[in-house]
Amino acid sequence: MLADPGALSRAVVCVPARNEAAILSRLIRSLDAQAGAGPETPLRVLVLANNCTDETVPALRALERDGIGGNLRLRVVEARIAPPEAHVGTARRMALDAGIAWLRDEGVVDGVLLSTDADAVALSGWALANLRALEGADLVGGRLVIDPEAERPDPDLADLHARIERYWVGVRALEDLIDPPPHDPAPRHGDHVAASLALRVDLYESVGGLPALACGEDNALVSLVRRAGGRVRHCPAVSIAVSDRAAGRVEGGMATEMLRRSRVAGGHESYRLPPADHWRALIERRRDWRLAWEAGPDWPAALRRLGIDAGIVGAMVAEVADEPCPNAIAFVERLAAWVGEPGPEPAPQPLDDVLADLEALRLKLARRGGDLAMAAPAA
Repeated sequence: MLADPGALSRAVVCVPARNEAAILSRLIRSLDAQAGAGPETPLRVLVLANNCTDETVPALRALERDGIGGNLRLRVVEARIAPPEAHVGTARRMALDAGIAWLRDEGVVDGVLLSTDADAVALSGWALANLRALEGADLVGGRLVIDPEAERPDPDLADLHARIERYWVGVRALEDLIDPPPHDPAPRHGDHVAASLALRVDLYESVGGLPALACGEDNALVSLVRRAGGRVRHCPAVSIAVSDRAAGRVEGGMATEMLRRSRVAGGHESYRLPPADHWRALIERRRDWRLAWEAGPDWPAALRRLGIDAGIVGAMVAEVADEPCPNAIAFVERLAAWVGEPGPEPAPQPLDDVLADLEALRLKLARRGGDLAMAAPAA
């Protein structure tokens, strides 16, 4: 069931764009074709055209003259960002802030921000699916899929994409067996990046907005939301198509990852990821911390029994006294910031090896769960 199409009147899609004249029209056309959008219920789209030296802005104006965007209200904001702040984090924050100002100017009091990228293509139900998912969550991450209209990928590269996806599906399967998140039930994906994020304006502002980082600004925002106790949903009904272009402007961003995968598919390097036991330790640690919090006021003693350093326990006591945790999500996120990684960073292993290890561990835990269920006394 989708949200009421009228809910689009609460939303604004925010897009940073720099020199995207060749590709931005695909996104605009896809937003114009969103389910529920029409002349009576247009979807707001704000493009922050920053530091452009190509025809990005004229191309957008040409789309308007050609009648593209009849189901949209398109606003283009041109900006010049000076170094060293001239990066995607600054541009995206400016786009989101401009979107909020637009909503406020029109008296929208329960506004929703939808973030995406200039090289994305929104599937027809993307906007409404985000709004629907927000009814039971505080932030929604959309699943990234490779644009089906892009050039046909190399079969070896497509196979690599599929095996990497299997790896992350395996990690989530461990989570479902050890500590399933009630607010983010299976089936779910694992993506929460800026190409598809949705959250309410009031929450966005309460956490201080998007950190203006040169890379990883989206994950930093998600961490702030969780620190505030926000429920992050990876809804399978929300997905967006993205290009697999290997030329990007952000070191460590998606383009860097696509370039890495291209090298792997070409036989120039191997693809390695953390082993299954690394994820098991992280998930079990978070479960134990959650249970300590849920035990009630004696959570400091519960943490000490788990072997948490007394200094860290004391710091958490002071922090929670100063800024109470609304739920276990906030508690675990804050404690993780104090404790850090559970040990030395594990040596990444070849992809096929870790796939086999994940499946073996999943089967082991599933059998153990079944044995415990059978051994439990009848009610």
